[in-house]
Amino acid sequence: QRDSFRGRIGSILLRSLPPEELEASLFEVVGLLNCAASNITDGERDELAKLNLRAGTKASDNGAFDTASVYFQAGRDALGSRGWEDDYSTMLDLCSDGANACFLTGDLDTMNELIDEVLSKDIDTVEKYRVSEIKVKSLHAVGKVIESIDAALDFRRQLGLPTPQKKPASKFTIAREYMRVKRLLKKKTAEDIANLPELDDERQEMGQRMNELLIVCAFQVQPTMLPLIIFLLTTTTLKHGLNPSSCDAFAGLGMILCGRLGKLEKGCEMAKAAELIAEQPGMRRITSKTIFVAQSFCYHWTEPLQDTVTPLLEGCQKGLEIGDTDSACSCLVVRSYCLYFTGRPLESIQEELEATIEVMTQLRQDARKMRIVILLATVKKLRGIDTEAGDEKMDSLLATAAATGNFSLAAFVNSMKLEVFVIFQQWEEAIELVQKSGNVRLALTSAFNTVRYTFLQTLTYFKAAQSASGKKRKQMKKCGTATLKVIQGWAKNGNVNVVHYLRILEAELDLLQGNAKKAEESFKAAITSSRRNGFRNDTALAHELSSSFYKAKGDEYWTNYHLECSKSCYQEWECSEKVKLLNVSFNERNEECGFSKG
Repeated sequence: QRDSFRGRIGSILLRSLPPEELEASLFEVVGLLNCAASNITDGERDELAKLNLRAGTKASDNGAFDTASVYFQAGRDALGSRGWEDDYSTMLDLCSDGANACFLTGDLDTMNELIDEVLSKDIDTVEKYRVSEIKVKSLHAVGKVIESIDAALDFRRQLGLPTPQKKPASKFTIAREYMRVKRLLKKKTAEDIANLPELDDERQEMGQRMNELLIVCAFQVQPTMLPLIIFLLTTTTLKHGLNPSSCDAFAGLGMILCGRLGKLEKGCEMAKAAELIAEQPGMRRITSKTIFVAQSFCYHWTEPLQDTVTPLLEGCQKGLEIGDTDSACSCLVVRSYCLYFTGRPLESIQEELEATIEVMTQLRQDARKMRIVILLATVKKLRGIDTEAGDEKMDSLLATAAATGNFSLAAFVNSMKLEVFVIFQQWEEAIELVQKSGNVRLALTSAFNTVRYTFLQTLTYFKAAQSASGKKRKQMKKCGTATLKVIQGWAKNGNVNVVHYLRILEAELDLLQGNAKKAEESFKAAITSSRRNGFRNDTALAHELSSSFYKAKGDEYWTNYHLECSKSCYQEWECSEKVKLLNVSFNERNEECGFSKG
């Protein structure tokens, strides 16, 4: 009786309230009506289902997805088993929007039931788009990246659109598709691209969205497929017009031009085009992601790395505002690594990383959280905290990467393991890792991690050559010289972040070639440029390598001077474990010279 009474109150309010007051009290009115749902007529059930759909949509718009899922479920219950026959359109919306709400609240079982229900119906492919999109996103979210790629490619085929094959792409295929993009682009500027007409083809728009989702998956498990997807996004935009996915097209094209083709100016122009498109009406959902791609993969090639930190934080904030938690957390990941690479104090980085892990756990961002876990384990190892647990975590992540075919995850782990080996001067472990890790630079695409890894890889080759002889010495020198040329190319094209890297590597190559005078000049230049650009971690490394250089020459004064300078820089960086090792080394030096530890 109480439920019936509440239902009658809800009916009275529904009939008597003016539209604006009903909208303001929608949740309360629908809640009252739902109390009496078991005692209403078939006609009233249709109306109640529509009201629950309306309430669920409103709750979703407000970010209250738990509440929204309750309304969507109530709407489906109101229609009952004949919902698809009696009110097919409302049932489709209730299932599709309900699946999205369940995905965002972590109710994956109900989500999968709703997705399967819609996909099983004999309806047009276009009407299956929303649940197909959720399926692709959810598979990726739970680490089923291959299945996510399959789902996205399958939906594009159902739409009747050109679809790339899920297999490694040859260099010839990538070059051929790039030439098609180049012909369509002609001499278009960023402004020309941003002024293209809007896309008005529904199927093309859905296909573009699937390509947008494919980029993230290919980045992890099929890096050679990534350029083909970006080229397809770009050519579709140039032929059919702009939509939010076009931002991914041109930011992604900028990433390829900068990182793989060395066309830095053109790459940054394409990133600018993406930003201009994102500023247009109707593009709000893509703003955070555009900032992420442009700052993470394009602008660091020509601008100081420190300049990316603030925009990435802004990108994170914009993502959280619009509910794009994927891009928000991606911005946080790259920002954290930039803070590390630019030599920010490790204690403050550790605190921020630990807070970030808590946030990503709440947001169920497991894939991105793994990148933060990798960096946190590295930072703690450099500070001498939980080192064994950190090593076990890194090994566990490598095992996960191998089991799932996640090349990107493996590349992140190996690049940071190499970071530790170099800082601790463990050159045998470093060269072993470099030789067994495969093409890490390809898996890291155009991120600054690629630049950093290439520097550490080259330094490792030169150190291996210095300690070897004969054929092995020649081989290691050849490998190091090849990767050095890559860095020299970046510097020639205006990459300000590699200048001190280049000076360190040139010094080590000079040593390898027996040119001590030139090596001394290069070490001085490396120290000056790394200090001037604020890279205290690399200033510390340059001083330590200089100390080794003077030690080999038998110059006691400059050996100790650079060792002290290195220790001071590592202390500023709060790399306490390294400071301990340098203290041991310094005490040993004093004992060799006949001085007491006091």
